[in-house]
Parts: sequence; C-alpha cells; structure tokens
Amino acid sequence: RVLVPHLLVGQNFVLVQRPALVARVNMTTEGDAVEASVVSIQSELTPLLSSISNDGVRHLQEPKGFDKESPGGFLCFKNCKSSLSSKLSTLPGVAVPCILSIFSVILFLRIGYVVGMSGVGPSLGMLVLCYFVVLLTVLSLSAISTNGAIRGGGAYFMISRALGPEFGGSVGIIFYLANVFACSINTLGFVEALTTNLAEETGILAEILPNTSNWRYLYGTVALVFCLVICFVGASEILTITGALYTSCCYCLIYLLGLFAMASLVIFVAVMVALISVIVSFAAKNSFLAIVTSSSECTNNTNSSIHTSDNDILFACHGGHCCANYTSWSISTLRNNLHSDYVEDYSTHVETSFIVIFSVLFNGVTGIMAGANMSGDLKNPSFSIPVGTLGACLFTFVIYAVIMLFTGLTCSRSLLHNNYNYMLYINVWHPFVTIGVLCATLSSALSTLIGASRVLQAVSQDNLFGFVLRPFSIMKGSKRDNPIYALLLSWIMVQAIIIIGELNTVAPYVAMFFLLSYSMVNLACFALCVASTPNYRPTFRFHSWHTALLGFMCSVAVMFFINPLAAGLAIGAGILLFVIVSVIGPATHWGEVSQGLIYHQVRKYLLRLDIRKRHVKLWRPQMLFLASNPRASYPMMDFINDMKKGGLYILGHVIIGSFEEANADLHEQFRTWLDFIDCTKLKAFVELTIAESVQMGARSLMMNSGLGGMKPNTIMLGFYDDSIPKDTHNAVKTALRRTNPLIRHCIDRNSDVKIEHVIDSFPALRDNAIDQIVMPLEYVGIIKDAILMQKNVCVLRNFSLLDKFQLRDGTIDVWPLYKIDLNESGADLTGTLLLQLACILHMVHEWKGSTVLRIIVLEKEGEKEKEESRVKRLLHDLRITAHVVMISEGSGHVTSDSCTDSFLDLEVQRRRNRLMLEHSREARVIFTALPAPPHDDHSCMQYLSAMSTLSANLPSMVLVHGVERVVTTSF
Repeated sequence: RVLVPHLLVGQNFVLVQRPALVARVNMTTEGDAVEASVVSIQSELTPLLSSISNDGVRHLQEPKGFDKESPGGFLCFKNCKSSLSSKLSTLPGVAVPCILSIFSVILFLRIGYVVGMSGVGPSLGMLVLCYFVVLLTVLSLSAISTNGAIRGGGAYFMISRALGPEFGGSVGIIFYLANVFACSINTLGFVEALTTNLAEETGILAEILPNTSNWRYLYGTVALVFCLVICFVGASEILTITGALYTSCCYCLIYLLGLFAMASLVIFVAVMVALISVIVSFAAKNSFLAIVTSSSECTNNTNSSIHTSDNDILFACHGGHCCANYTSWSISTLRNNLHSDYVEDYSTHVETSFIVIFSVLFNGVTGIMAGANMSGDLKNPSFSIPVGTLGACLFTFVIYAVIMLFTGLTCSRSLLHNNYNYMLYINVWHPFVTIGVLCATLSSALSTLIGASRVLQAVSQDNLFGFVLRPFSIMKGSKRDNPIYALLLSWIMVQAIIIIGELNTVAPYVAMFFLLSYSMVNLACFALCVASTPNYRPTFRFHSWHTALLGFMCSVAVMFFINPLAAGLAIGAGILLFVIVSVIGPATHWGEVSQGLIYHQVRKYLLRLDIRKRHVKLWRPQMLFLASNPRASYPMMDFINDMKKGGLYILGHVIIGSFEEANADLHEQFRTWLDFIDCTKLKAFVELTIAESVQMGARSLMMNSGLGGMKPNTIMLGFYDDSIPKDTHNAVKTALRRTNPLIRHCIDRNSDVKIEHVIDSFPALRDNAIDQIVMPLEYVGIIKDAILMQKNVCVLRNFSLLDKFQLRDGTIDVWPLYKIDLNESGADLTGTLLLQLACILHMVHEWKGSTVLRIIVLEKEGEKEKEESRVKRLLHDLRITAHVVMISEGSGHVTSDSCTDSFLDLEVQRRRNRLMLEHSREARVIFTALPAPPHDDHSCMQYLSAMSTLSANLPSMVLVHGVERVVTTSF
C-alpha cells in the first residue's frame, strides 16, 4: 500500500503531495483535521462505466499529464467536501443506467417493425402489457432492494439470498444466459446499424463495407473483441491511458465527477440527442420517397409507380431499389396503420404474428435491474432505486408510446414493412440516429458481457455447482481482478449465438430468459411478504404479496404465451439445475426465506393441532429416544427412524453437570448433534438439557420436549447393563455408504460436515463398568416416571446385532406372552401396542419386502384351535396381516400371567428365553411385553435382572409397555 506522505489543509481544499495517489478527503466541521482514504474503482456493469466506491483499496497511477511545476509537487482538489463524494445520486446512479439498458436496439431498429406488423393500436396495447409486467416486477425489485444492500450478481444475489441456493443457483444460470443472449442481440443490432449505414451499394451514409454474411459475422466479432479487451484492461488501465492524454486538471475533473456518472451521461446525451432529432424530424420532414429493399416487382419497372392494396406507393428508382412513401403528418396514414397487417419478415423470411412481435417488443423493456445493481454505490439506495427505476420506466414508456404514435401518423405501411431503419431516412441529419444506435448497442453489449461474467462469477464463488464452475470464480489478469475465465466463456457463447445472424430470431430467447428471472424476483418478494419476518422492513411501501403474486403469474403466463415449448424447456432446465444444486451444492447460511415460510406455516398449523381432539384412530407414534452417545446408539436411532411412521422423533440427551459449567459448550454440542442428523439423514429433532442426574434430565425431557399437539407419547430407552458399549463408528459409515450413493458423496467429499469428524466430536465410550453414569435405581426410575406421565415405554436391546442389509428371509416376531383382548382394559394396552408397533415396522418398505410378520401365541392345553381362531379374528379386525404361530405347553410350561410379580420370577424368564431361542433365533427383531416396574425400590435390581434374563442371547429385541389405546376396530 502507498501511504499519503503529506497533506496541506486549506479552508476549502486539500493539497496531496506527489507521488501520492488520488484520495477521498472528508473535512471535519472544524476544518482542522482530514480523514483520507484510498479510493477504489469498482463496477458491477462494466469497467468502462465504472463507479467510485468506498469499500476496497485500489491504487491509481499518477497521470502522465501531472503538473510537475506546481509548488511542492501538489495536486489541488478544491471543494473536496462536496465534489469528492463517491456516491451516486438517483439520476446518474439508477435512472440513466436503466434508461440506457431499456433504450437499446429495439428502440432504434424495431419500432417500425412492431408498428408496421401489428398496427398502432395493438402495438400500444402490447406496450402497456409489457410495462404492466415490468411495473409489477419493479415493485417487487424495489421492495427487495430497499430491504438491504445488493452485492455483485444482481438478480442472482437477490433470489439466492431470499429463496435459497437451489432457486438462486438455477435462476443464476438462467440470468447468466439472459445476459449472454442480450449481449448477442445488441451485437447483432450494432452490426445491422453498421451495415445499413456503411454497406457497399446499400449504405446510407457511405458505401465502403462488404455486406455478406461472413463479413457481418466478422464485424460482430470485432465489436465483441473490442468489448472483451475493454473488460480485460479494466478501469485502472483506462484511467492511466486517460492521464497520458489529458492534463492533470482534466484528469481530476473526470475523476471527481465519477467515471461511471460521466461516461453514462455522455452516452445518455448521445442517445437523447438522437431521440430528440427523431421526434423533431417527424414534425419537420415533408413527405418524400424513402428507399426500402430491393424487390423483383420493381426491378423491371424503373420510374413506374406500384400501388399496394392500401394505396401505399412503391416507386422503382436507382436501378431497381424500391421506395416507399413517407407521408408526414396524415390522419389517413394513421387510419391505414391503426390495425395489424402481419406479413413475411424481409430479414428472416418468416411469417410474423402477434406472439412474434410481442416477444421482440418485450426485449425493449428489459434492463430494469441495472439501477438495483448499483445499490452499493448510491447515496440513498432506499430512495434512488424505486424512484429512479420507476422514473426510468415512466420516461421510456412515454418515449416508446410517442414514437409509436408518430410513426403511425407519418410512415406508410410499406415503408415500415420493408425498412426497419426508417428513422435514419427521415432524420434531419442522418448521423444523429447512427451515433445513437451505435452508442446504445455497443454500450449495452459491453455492459451485458461483463454483467454475464459477473453473474457467472458470483454463482461460481458460491460453489453451488462444485468443480464444474469453480474455474470461473478465478479473478486475475488486471488490476481490477476481472473474472477472466468467466469473461472468456461468455465471449465464446456470444460468438456462437451471433452466427444466427438475425436479431429477430434471437429476440424471443432473450425475452424468455428475462421473464423467467422476473418471475423469480416476484416469487422472492411474495415469499418474503408471506413469511412476515420482523426483519423484512423494506422502505419501499408500494407493494404487497398480491402485486408480487400477480407479477409472478403474469411473467409465467407471458412466457407460455410467447412460446409454450421454449417456456416449458426453460422451466424444465431450471428444475434440473435446482436438483443439481440440491444434490451437490454446499450448505449455506444465507437466511433463506423458505425457513421463514416453513416457520410461519408450522406455527399456524400447530395452533390448529388441538391436543384435546386426539382420537385413537389418528394415533401415531411420537417418540423420544433418550440417547447417551451416538457412537454406541446409532443402530437404535436408525431403527426408531424406521418405526416412527411419519410421527414425531426426538433425540434427547442429558448433559450431566452444573448449569454454569455445562452451559459453556451447550451450543457447540447442539450443533454437533445437528450435524450428526444431517449426515445420517435421520428425520429427528434434537433436545439437550442440563441436569445434576440422568433421571432428572430425562424427566425434564419427557415433560418439556415437543410443542403443542406434537408431544412425545412413547419413550425409547437403550438397555441397562454393565457391559462395555460397542463403538459403531465404522458401522455408521458402512450403513450410510450402503444406503445411498448421494450420502456416500456427502461423507467422502470435502464438505463442512463429515461423518468422521462429527462422530469424533462426541466423547469416547467408557471402557469399564465403573464409569457407568446411570445407576440402576435411576434407570428404573426413568421407566416409572414415563408411566406416571402416561407415556408408553420401549426398551431396546442387542441392536448392535441388527444388519438392515441382511433382512431378507427374516421375521418380525411378536411375543405377547399373555392374552390380548380388545374388550378388556389394562393389560391389553401393552398387547395392542406390541401389535401396532410391529405392524408399523412391517409397513416400512425395507422391512415389508424382506421380512414376515409373525404373532407367536402361548396356547393353553386343549385350547389351541379356539385361541388360534380368536387371534386371527383379532388380527382381521385390526387389519393386520400376519402369520399366527401357536406354541403348546409341550415346549415347556410358561405362565401367561402378565403381572409384575410373575415377571420378577427369574425361572419364568429363563423358560421364556429358551422358548424365544428355540422359535425366534433367526428373527430380525422380537417384540415382547414389559410389565410396569415394581413400586418397591428394593426390587429394582430384580426387575433389571428379569429383563436381562428374558432378552439374553437373543436377536434385537424391543420390550414394550403400553399405557394408552393405540388401535381401534371401527373407523
């Protein structure tokens, strides 16, 4: 960095000692101090039309025209307090860029085409429709842009930060293509204006340029190379060249005015002079015959008049060149031009229609985002963007309408049909129009070329498409750090498009891409309005969700009106890009409005989810799994994820310790759990709590988890024992890789969240029984608390043995162990919950196609047929498809009493365990009943021993205790 070595402060000026750089100097109110900062030159549109920004630091070379004889080698900046401001006002910052973007090739070269084909009445109707769509978009654009500064990328930045990366990435590419096609259409307009005026034999101003298709392509290439060189060189180098050509005073003047404002003003003045000359010419020019195109009708009729059906005159002259009548002001001419007359387009030899003309005209009203892109360089963006953009729309609408009306009043239909450059012929001085159209088209081509590269650069820098677009985010090659590869790709694409060679052919595609971008801007505004987030406070008030929705619908409708097939393909391409970004795009933290919309809808429907209206036929499991450490409990988490049946699933974890100590890393632990859910694709919420003991923490989770009508009704627990837990770190990765290749991509690629890193963030598992943090009394107390809170309880054991990819030819076995009867209360709640949970698991796709559901019933002597018939009838009434397996007492005497006292009998549990080993050794999961724990705390160890004995050496097992009705035989 170059430091300013010395400053001399005067009353209203500052002298900056050479060889210092040009600096922005702000005087304090006392005038005794100066704050100087180096000025950067930055442009979102084009380096030629650059703006002066406060943000970065950029060194400007000393101009060669610097006055070395000035005392002490100083540059003088007078009135620096006002003239050195780097911010732009409404006119140069918003209105002029928008007007220049709207007044491009269509105004000068296609207004006659529109009026000649459609007539004055339909043309004005089209114009009103175009501006109606644009006005609705401007309202949405003004609202979004006044709710915060917009950085590089324009529409892409607004949509991506509002609707999220998926919408933003897809529309970013669409908007990039819109700019590429817009650059193409302006280049073709430049070539058409050039050849019309300077082509051999037909040139209006001179006849010096060859006019074959190859030569026209060469002219377009030269123009694009010029734009590319300007983009590569950048503003800094242009300023250096300028300094070599002008004196230091001129250099300072250019700098102080702002290169963007001055260059825009020069082009704006040139275009306005051309427009004024056209309007004046309509009134000043008398009637005459204007040359149109060569026609076989008049080739052999030299000096003879040819009258068309509407009495227009075609007069053969100059060796076969046809002429058409310019009538000057004439009501008869207006009457003839009032209605449509669609004929073949002489440039493309294609029949025209209302749709074709409308698509061409719509290109003349695009460019409304040029001002919003300058928001960071405006003195008052919240005022300038809406006022400047709306003012530009009103001004351009009036100009378009006036020229359409004047054209219909003065030009014959034949002239409009056969000469799109009629304005040049009727102008009081031909070069006025030529200068205007060349300035407008070349500056628009330059701005859209750099604009396209900036959009591509913005998408690439956000890394939404991974390695595919990553090279286009590289910035190098000049002092402005231009996106050189993005520029090259954009230039190549424009070169390919201009091979088409006809402006009218390219125009509909430009309209299609811009309409899709406008629809997304309206959709973003609609979403922000509906979400009603407190921080959405745009200073522009003249909008609502109604206008945004109408703008979105109109944009989409116009797309399909212009070209249904192209609209469908464009939307299809957008959907494809949406899917690609969803799959390979990185996690972003942009505050997408989708989160606000989801919150708004969830809150609304949660309020309507009345817990008092619960009904058994609408019952679904809402599960709270009290998890200790995902290193060991992931298989259970994954199993519960299958069994939730679209219900609530909460992972609850208790952090042991004092609130002051544990709260320090609570947020970090919460983020780790969320990252774990993201990587494992569990459809679960996370709840963490801090407590002095596990039981107190579990009690807090059971009481406070969930919201409104979405509260857990089933508590899931891992099994309690003193065995060393098994680390399932590798099993997690193996299961995920088998599950989905996209998840494998999430694991293997360099992303923000890796499963290895996430699991390593959890504490290591204990390696001895002494470190067990849950005491037996606490564990049983948790089951007691859950039952007291009227919540079902499920205890899971041996799930480290479950391999979900080895389910084929397996069974899901249900062991009620006692009689299930819907006409009784109490014990049947557990039995019906067993059947319900087993049925839900068997409904899951992975389980349904690979396993068989079996109900294993313990029969009493002599009651086999009766009991089997009763169970089958019960299953039929409950609409559960399952095989019934009867086990006779010959397999060993087992009591069917379900009370706690019999459950505590270890000998009974050993016999039951042997039966299960005999009949369910190959089962994938076993469901069986779990009686309530004893009230006596002294029996807790016996209760745990009974559970351990019953489930020892068996496959994965779920012990269930029910406290509520979960099934019904009626609907």
